Amino acid sequence: MANIYVIIAAGIGAIFLLWLLFYFIPVGLWFTALVSGVRVSLLQLILMRWRKVPPGVIVNSMIAATKAGLSLKRDDLEAHYLAGGHVQAVVNALISADKANMDLSFKIATAIDLAGRDVLEAVQMSVNPKVIDTKKVAAVAKDGIQLIALARVTVRANIQQLVGGAGEETVLARVGEGIVSSIGSADSHKAVLENPDTISKLVLEKGLDSGTAFEILSIDIADIDIGKNIGAVLQMDQADADKNIAQAKAEERRAMAVAAEQEMKAKAQEARANVIQAEAEIPKAIAEAFRSGQLGIMDYYKFQNIQADTRMRESIADTPPDIKEEDKK
Repeated sequence: MANIYVIIAAGIGAIFLLWLLFYFIPVGLWFTALVSGVRVSLLQLILMRWRKVPPGVIVNSMIAATKAGLSLKRDDLEAHYLAGGHVQAVVNALISADKANMDLSFKIATAIDLAGRDVLEAVQMSVNPKVIDTKKVAAVAKDGIQLIALARVTVRANIQQLVGGAGEETVLARVGEGIVSSIGSADSHKAVLENPDTISKLVLEKGLDSGTAFEILSIDIADIDIGKNIGAVLQMDQADADKNIAQAKAEERRAMAVAAEQEMKAKAQEARANVIQAEAEIPKAIAEAFRSGQLGIMDYYKFQNIQADTRMRESIADTPPDIKEEDKK
Protein backbone atom coordinates (compact mmCIF):
# COMPACT_ATOMS: atom_id res chain seq x y z
CA MET A 1 0.00 0.00 0.00
CA ALA A 2 2.83 2.33 0.84
CA ASN A 3 4.45 1.56 -2.50
CA ILE A 4 1.30 2.73 -4.29
CA TYR A 5 1.39 6.12 -2.51
CA VAL A 6 5.05 6.48 -3.41
CA ILE A 7 4.35 5.77 -7.05
CA ILE A 8 1.45 8.30 -7.09
CA ALA A 9 3.59 10.99 -5.45
CA ALA A 10 6.40 10.32 -7.89
CA GLY A 11 3.99 10.58 -10.82
CA ILE A 12 2.61 13.90 -9.56
CA GLY A 13 6.13 15.20 -9.03
CA ALA A 14 7.13 14.15 -12.53
CA ILE A 15 4.09 15.87 -14.03
CA PHE A 16 4.87 19.04 -12.11
CA LEU A 17 8.48 18.95 -13.22
CA LEU A 18 7.41 18.44 -16.85
CA TRP A 19 4.98 21.40 -16.61
CA LEU A 20 7.65 23.55 -15.03
CA LEU A 21 10.14 22.47 -17.69
CA PHE A 22 7.81 23.21 -20.58
CA TYR A 23 6.77 26.53 -18.98
CA PHE A 24 10.28 27.86 -18.79
CA ILE A 25 11.39 26.02 -21.95
CA PRO A 26 8.60 26.57 -24.54
CA VAL A 27 9.63 23.79 -26.84
CA GLY A 28 6.45 24.05 -28.89
CA LEU A 29 7.00 27.77 -29.55
CA TRP A 30 10.64 27.12 -30.40
CA PHE A 31 9.63 24.44 -32.89
CA THR A 32 7.00 26.73 -34.47
CA ALA A 33 9.61 29.46 -34.93
CA LEU A 34 12.06 26.97 -36.34
CA VAL A 35 9.72 25.68 -39.05
CA SER A 36 8.68 29.31 -39.84
CA GLY A 37 12.23 30.39 -40.58
CA VAL A 38 12.76 32.40 -37.39
CA ARG A 39 16.00 31.64 -35.63
CA VAL A 40 15.65 31.86 -31.86
CA SER A 41 17.30 29.59 -29.31
CA LEU A 42 15.69 27.87 -26.38
CA LEU A 43 18.01 29.78 -24.08
CA GLN A 44 16.66 33.12 -25.35
CA LEU A 45 13.11 31.91 -24.82
CA ILE A 46 14.00 30.98 -21.23
CA LEU A 47 15.64 34.35 -20.66
CA MET A 48 12.53 36.10 -22.00
CA ARG A 49 10.58 34.45 -19.20
CA TRP A 50 13.04 35.79 -16.66
CA ARG A 51 12.91 39.29 -18.22
CA LYS A 52 9.09 39.30 -17.88
CA VAL A 53 8.65 39.35 -21.65
CA PRO A 54 6.04 36.95 -23.08
CA PRO A 55 7.87 34.80 -25.65
CA GLY A 56 4.67 34.17 -27.59
CA VAL A 57 4.21 37.88 -28.40
CA ILE A 58 7.78 38.32 -29.60
CA VAL A 59 8.03 35.07 -31.55
CA ASN A 60 4.63 35.40 -33.23
CA SER A 61 5.43 38.99 -34.23
CA MET A 62 8.77 37.90 -35.69
CA ILE A 63 7.06 35.08 -37.59
CA ALA A 64 4.48 37.50 -39.07
CA ALA A 65 7.21 39.97 -40.06
CA THR A 66 9.38 37.25 -41.61
CA LYS A 67 6.51 35.87 -43.66
CA ALA A 68 5.78 39.42 -44.89
CA GLY A 69 9.37 39.88 -45.98
CA LEU A 70 10.45 42.18 -43.15
CA SER A 71 13.58 41.75 -41.08
CA LEU A 72 13.10 42.68 -37.43
CA LYS A 73 15.47 42.11 -34.56
CA ARG A 74 14.36 40.30 -31.46
CA ASP A 75 16.15 42.72 -29.15
CA ASP A 76 14.31 45.68 -30.72
CA LEU A 77 10.94 44.02 -30.20
CA GLU A 78 11.78 43.16 -26.61
CA ALA A 79 12.97 46.72 -25.91
CA HIS A 80 9.76 48.15 -27.32
CA TYR A 81 7.66 45.79 -25.19
CA LEU A 82 9.59 46.68 -22.05
CA ALA A 83 9.10 50.39 -22.88
CA GLY A 84 5.34 49.86 -22.73
CA GLY A 85 4.68 49.61 -26.44
CA HIS A 86 2.31 47.40 -28.42
CA VAL A 87 4.56 45.04 -30.36
CA GLN A 88 1.87 43.33 -32.41
CA ALA A 89 0.28 46.65 -33.44
CA VAL A 90 3.66 48.00 -34.56
CA VAL A 91 4.45 44.89 -36.57
CA ASN A 92 1.01 44.90 -38.20
CA ALA A 93 1.46 48.59 -39.07
CA LEU A 94 4.88 47.88 -40.63
CA ILE A 95 3.42 45.05 -42.70
CA SER A 96 0.50 47.24 -43.88
CA ALA A 97 2.85 50.10 -44.75
CA ASP A 98 5.17 47.77 -46.68
CA LYS A 99 2.26 46.36 -48.70
CA ALA A 100 1.09 49.92 -49.47
CA ASN A 101 4.61 50.97 -50.55
CA MET A 102 4.83 53.48 -47.71
CA ASP A 103 8.14 54.56 -46.21
CA LEU A 104 7.68 53.64 -42.54
CA SER A 105 10.68 52.60 -40.49
CA PHE A 106 10.62 50.60 -37.29
CA LYS A 107 11.96 53.57 -35.34
CA ILE A 108 9.20 55.90 -36.51
CA ALA A 109 6.52 53.26 -35.93
CA THR A 110 7.65 52.63 -32.36
CA ALA A 111 7.86 56.38 -31.69
CA ILE A 112 4.28 56.85 -32.90
CA ASP A 113 3.12 53.94 -30.74
CA LEU A 114 4.89 55.22 -27.62
CA ALA A 115 3.45 58.70 -28.25
CA GLY A 116 0.01 57.26 -27.57
CA ARG A 117 -1.29 57.15 -31.14
CA ASP A 118 -2.65 54.09 -32.89
CA VAL A 119 0.07 53.45 -35.46
CA LEU A 120 -1.97 50.85 -37.34
CA GLU A 121 -4.91 53.28 -37.63
CA ALA A 122 -2.50 55.98 -38.84
CA VAL A 123 -1.21 53.70 -41.60
CA GLN A 124 -4.77 52.79 -42.57
CA MET A 125 -5.70 56.48 -42.67
CA SER A 126 -2.73 57.17 -44.92
CA VAL A 127 -4.00 54.55 -47.35
CA ASN A 128 -7.71 55.31 -46.91
CA PRO A 129 -8.27 59.05 -46.19
CA LYS A 130 -10.72 60.02 -43.47
CA VAL A 131 -13.62 62.44 -43.81
CA ILE A 132 -14.37 64.63 -40.79
CA ASP A 133 -17.29 67.06 -40.50
CA THR A 134 -16.93 70.49 -39.01
CA LYS A 135 -19.48 72.03 -36.72
CA LYS A 136 -21.82 74.66 -38.13
CA VAL A 137 -19.76 77.80 -38.70
CA ALA A 138 -21.58 81.16 -38.65
CA ALA A 139 -20.07 84.12 -40.51
CA VAL A 140 -21.32 87.49 -41.81
CA ALA A 141 -20.75 88.81 -45.33
CA LYS A 142 -20.08 92.48 -46.03
CA ASP A 143 -23.77 93.14 -46.77
CA GLY A 144 -24.63 92.15 -43.19
CA ILE A 145 -26.31 88.80 -43.92
CA GLN A 146 -25.29 85.87 -41.73
CA LEU A 147 -24.43 82.55 -43.38
CA ILE A 148 -24.17 79.22 -41.56
CA ALA A 149 -21.87 76.76 -43.33
CA LEU A 150 -21.12 73.07 -42.78
CA ALA A 151 -17.94 71.66 -44.32
CA ARG A 152 -16.51 68.19 -44.82
CA VAL A 153 -12.73 67.91 -44.65
CA THR A 154 -10.93 64.97 -46.24
CA VAL A 155 -7.62 64.34 -44.49
CA ARG A 156 -4.83 61.83 -44.80
CA ALA A 157 -2.48 60.94 -41.97
CA ASN A 158 1.01 62.40 -42.29
CA ILE A 159 3.23 59.67 -40.86
CA GLN A 160 6.22 61.97 -40.50
CA GLN A 161 4.20 64.50 -38.43
CA LEU A 162 2.30 62.10 -36.19
CA VAL A 163 4.80 62.60 -33.37
CA GLY A 164 4.43 66.17 -32.19
CA GLY A 165 1.84 67.18 -34.79
CA ALA A 166 -1.51 68.75 -33.95
CA GLY A 167 -4.66 66.62 -34.04
CA GLU A 168 -8.10 66.79 -35.61
CA GLU A 169 -9.30 69.55 -33.27
CA THR A 170 -6.65 71.93 -34.59
CA VAL A 171 -7.50 71.12 -38.21
CA LEU A 172 -11.22 71.71 -37.60
CA ALA A 173 -10.51 74.98 -35.77
CA ARG A 174 -8.34 76.25 -38.62
CA VAL A 175 -10.91 75.25 -41.24
CA GLY A 176 -13.64 77.06 -39.28
CA GLU A 177 -11.47 80.16 -39.05
CA GLY A 178 -10.81 80.01 -42.79
CA ILE A 179 -14.54 79.72 -43.56
CA VAL A 180 -15.32 82.76 -41.39
CA SER A 181 -12.56 84.76 -43.08
CA SER A 182 -13.70 83.74 -46.59
CA ILE A 183 -17.36 84.58 -46.01
CA GLY A 184 -16.44 87.82 -44.25
CA SER A 185 -14.41 88.98 -47.26
CA ALA A 186 -17.31 88.40 -49.68
CA ASP A 187 -19.12 91.54 -50.86
CA SER A 188 -22.52 89.85 -50.84
CA HIS A 189 -24.00 86.71 -49.38
CA LYS A 190 -25.55 85.98 -52.78
CA ALA A 191 -22.08 85.58 -54.30
CA VAL A 192 -21.24 82.97 -51.63
CA LEU A 193 -24.48 81.08 -52.23
CA GLU A 194 -23.90 81.08 -55.99
CA ASN A 195 -20.30 79.82 -55.76
CA PRO A 196 -19.66 78.00 -52.47
CA ASP A 197 -16.55 76.43 -53.98
CA THR A 198 -14.79 79.79 -53.65
CA ILE A 199 -14.73 79.17 -49.89
CA SER A 200 -12.98 75.83 -50.39
CA LYS A 201 -10.39 77.34 -52.71
CA LEU A 202 -9.60 80.22 -50.37
CA VAL A 203 -9.35 77.95 -47.35
CA LEU A 204 -7.11 75.42 -49.11
CA GLU A 205 -4.75 78.20 -50.20
CA LYS A 206 -4.06 79.08 -46.56
CA GLY A 207 -2.08 75.88 -45.86
CA LEU A 208 -4.11 74.94 -42.79
CA ASP A 209 -2.43 71.53 -42.40
CA SER A 210 0.94 73.06 -41.54
CA GLY A 211 2.29 71.61 -38.30
CA THR A 212 -0.50 69.05 -37.99
CA ALA A 213 -0.48 65.26 -38.17
CA PHE A 214 -2.71 65.33 -41.25
CA GLU A 215 -2.63 66.40 -44.85
CA ILE A 216 -5.79 68.13 -46.06
CA LEU A 217 -6.84 66.69 -49.42
CA SER A 218 -10.07 68.62 -49.95
CA ILE A 219 -12.57 70.87 -48.21
CA ASP A 220 -16.14 70.55 -49.45
CA ILE A 221 -19.00 72.83 -48.38
CA ALA A 222 -21.81 70.42 -47.58
CA ASP A 223 -24.50 72.95 -46.65
CA ILE A 224 -25.04 76.71 -46.37
CA ASP A 225 -28.03 78.27 -44.63
CA ILE A 226 -29.01 81.94 -44.39
CA GLY A 227 -29.14 83.23 -40.85
CA LYS A 228 -30.07 86.59 -39.40
CA ASN A 229 -29.66 90.01 -40.98
CA ILE A 230 -26.90 91.01 -38.62
CA GLY A 231 -26.38 94.38 -40.35
CA ALA A 232 -29.99 95.41 -39.77
CA VAL A 233 -29.89 94.20 -36.18
CA LEU A 234 -26.74 96.23 -35.53
CA GLN A 235 -28.29 99.32 -37.12
CA MET A 236 -31.40 98.94 -34.97
CA ASP A 237 -29.28 98.52 -31.88
CA GLN A 238 -27.26 101.60 -32.84
CA ALA A 239 -30.46 103.60 -33.43
CA ASP A 240 -31.79 102.54 -30.02
CA ALA A 241 -28.50 103.51 -28.42
CA ASP A 242 -28.54 106.93 -30.15
CA LYS A 243 -32.15 107.47 -29.03
CA ASN A 244 -31.29 106.61 -25.45
CA ILE A 245 -28.32 108.96 -25.56
CA ALA A 246 -30.49 111.79 -26.97
CA GLN A 247 -33.14 111.19 -24.30
CA ALA A 248 -30.51 111.24 -21.61
CA LYS A 249 -29.07 114.51 -22.90
CA ALA A 250 -32.57 116.06 -23.15
CA GLU A 251 -33.33 114.98 -19.61
CA GLU A 252 -30.03 116.48 -18.51
CA ARG A 253 -30.88 119.81 -20.18
CA ARG A 254 -34.39 119.78 -18.64
CA ALA A 255 -32.93 119.12 -15.19
CA MET A 256 -30.44 121.96 -15.67
CA ALA A 257 -33.27 124.29 -16.77
CA VAL A 258 -35.36 123.32 -13.73
CA ALA A 259 -32.39 123.90 -11.48
CA ALA A 260 -31.73 127.30 -13.08
CA GLU A 261 -35.41 128.23 -12.65
CA GLN A 262 -35.35 127.21 -9.01
CA GLU A 263 -32.19 129.23 -8.53
CA MET A 264 -33.80 132.32 -10.11
CA LYS A 265 -36.89 131.93 -7.92
CA ALA A 266 -34.69 131.66 -4.86
CA LYS A 267 -32.85 134.82 -5.87
CA ALA A 268 -36.18 136.65 -6.52
CA GLN A 269 -37.49 135.59 -3.11
CA GLU A 270 -34.27 136.76 -1.53
CA ALA A 271 -34.59 140.11 -3.34
CA ARG A 272 -38.21 140.52 -2.19
CA ALA A 273 -37.16 139.69 1.35
CA ASN A 274 -34.48 142.36 1.12
CA VAL A 275 -37.04 144.90 -0.19
CA ILE A 276 -39.48 144.06 2.59
CA GLN A 277 -36.71 144.38 5.12
CA ALA A 278 -35.72 147.73 3.61
CA GLU A 279 -39.33 148.95 3.65
CA ALA A 280 -39.56 147.95 7.28
CA GLU A 281 -36.68 150.33 8.01
CA ILE A 282 -38.48 153.32 6.39
CA PRO A 283 -40.73 154.16 9.38
CA LYS A 284 -37.71 154.06 11.64
CA ALA A 285 -35.86 156.40 9.31
CA ILE A 286 -38.83 158.82 9.18
CA ALA A 287 -39.13 158.84 12.96
CA GLU A 288 -35.43 159.51 13.29
CA ALA A 289 -35.75 162.35 10.75
CA PHE A 290 -38.57 163.87 12.80
CA ARG A 291 -36.53 163.68 15.99
CA SER A 292 -33.47 165.18 14.37
CA GLY A 293 -35.47 167.99 12.72
CA GLN A 294 -34.51 166.99 9.18
CA LEU A 295 -38.15 166.25 8.20
CA GLY A 296 -41.12 168.49 8.84
CA ILE A 297 -44.79 167.70 8.97
CA MET A 298 -45.43 169.26 5.55
CA ASP A 299 -42.65 167.21 4.03
CA TYR A 300 -44.20 164.10 5.51
CA TYR A 301 -47.62 164.94 4.00
CA LYS A 302 -46.03 165.48 0.62
CA PHE A 303 -44.33 162.08 0.94
CA GLN A 304 -47.69 160.48 1.78
CA ASN A 305 -49.34 162.09 -1.26
CA ILE A 306 -46.55 160.86 -3.52
CA GLN A 307 -46.99 157.31 -2.18
CA ALA A 308 -50.77 157.44 -2.71
CA ASP A 309 -50.32 158.75 -6.23
CA THR A 310 -47.81 155.95 -6.96
CA ARG A 311 -50.17 153.26 -5.68
CA MET A 312 -53.00 154.68 -7.80
CA ARG A 313 -50.83 154.60 -10.91
CA GLU A 314 -49.76 151.01 -10.16
CA SER A 315 -53.40 149.90 -9.70
CA ILE A 316 -54.35 151.54 -13.00
CA ALA A 317 -51.45 149.83 -14.75
CA ASP A 318 -52.48 146.41 -13.33
CA THR A 319 -56.15 146.79 -14.44
CA PRO A 320 -57.13 144.41 -17.34
CA PRO A 321 -57.83 146.14 -20.71
CA ASP A 322 -61.52 145.10 -20.85
CA ILE A 323 -62.21 146.76 -17.49
CA LYS A 324 -60.49 149.94 -18.66
CA GLU A 325 -62.77 150.09 -21.73
CA GLU A 326 -65.86 149.71 -19.56
CA ASP A 327 -64.68 152.59 -17.31
CA LYS A 328 -64.26 154.84 -20.36
CA LYS A 329 -67.82 154.12 -21.44
